Amino acid sequence: MLEQLEKLEKRYKELELLLSSPEVINNRQQSSRYAKELSDLREPVSLYREYQAISKEMHDLEIFLKEKHDAEFAELAKKELQELKNKQTILLQKIKDAISVEDEYAGRDLIVEIRQGTGGDEAGLFAADLYRMYTMYAAKNGWQVEPLSVSVNDAGGYKEVSFSVKGRDAYKRLRYESGVHRVQRVPATESQGRIHTSTASVAVLIEPQEIDLVILPSDLRIDTYRSSGPGGQHMQKTDSAVRITHLPSGLVVSCQDERSQLKNKNKAMRILRAKLLEAKQREEAKKISQARRSQIGTGDRSEKIRTYNFPDRRVTDHRINFTSHKLEAILEGELDELSDALIKAAEEKSKQNE
Repeated sequence: MLEQLEKLEKRYKELELLLSSPEVINNRQQSSRYAKELSDLREPVSLYREYQAISKEMHDLEIFLKEKHDAEFAELAKKELQELKNKQTILLQKIKDAISVEDEYAGRDLIVEIRQGTGGDEAGLFAADLYRMYTMYAAKNGWQVEPLSVSVNDAGGYKEVSFSVKGRDAYKRLRYESGVHRVQRVPATESQGRIHTSTASVAVLIEPQEIDLVILPSDLRIDTYRSSGPGGQHMQKTDSAVRITHLPSGLVVSCQDERSQLKNKNKAMRILRAKLLEAKQREEAKKISQARRSQIGTGDRSEKIRTYNFPDRRVTDHRINFTSHKLEAILEGELDELSDALIKAAEEKSKQNE
């Protein structure tokens, strides 16, 4: 923990220097981002510096007690040393709370990725429903959503869609959405009226900051190609689409939504960094592909965290045995009740493990 705090303090000092440089001052977006990161680090760094000061006082008193002194002075020193130890114990708990997983990423921007699973075109339509649900939930909370990458299937659903979410408590509210979501309903194309089961996978990724990880240019292969967008006057005349391969892991991301090659490259890099950070956070994963599968599964029907049952108008989260019969409201972005239940369950589990 102390090693982590040293890194945070080092980053804090870097940010103070960066925010005083003319380059950053003149770049409003970068300045805002650095100021926010500095604000997030202020509490743990302040507590760490207080911890260091108390540790130094304790060290000085211990040296003092090793020397020969008047018994009365020695007794006062011992009393003061005990008081400092008590302060240090309390301070350590405050530090743990300040750098807990919940607080560490509070306020951080997210990248959410939704992919169709089993069920063909119907799975893609369900992925589109989930995208709409999350964007409506974001709007209700005043969060900013930015589409990053979209791949559409033949039915107008999504093979895959990635988007960023920025806003207060976005991580706290969305972190438990990762996993396989299952839908049970009669598809619009089903003439017999039979209920089909389809799935879509959701991955919630932290958007990395500079402190989180470093990607070497030599580890990347960047290819450009012509976008496969709409025809006619909108057809891309240049190779503006970008595909980035992270050579050490074999992870590949692509983006073709923008007309500018540079914008596509920047968006693809954001997705790549988020995926690499997600893999880094899973220490048990030996390869990045394993880390991604461990979060979002294979998309198989049997691997599910939540079921949306249309005939019964029911939504069930299988992890916490939560059931609601407000399916329509939930799909319209009314997720607070479900989110509160997931947060409460996680807090109770954390207390049990202490």
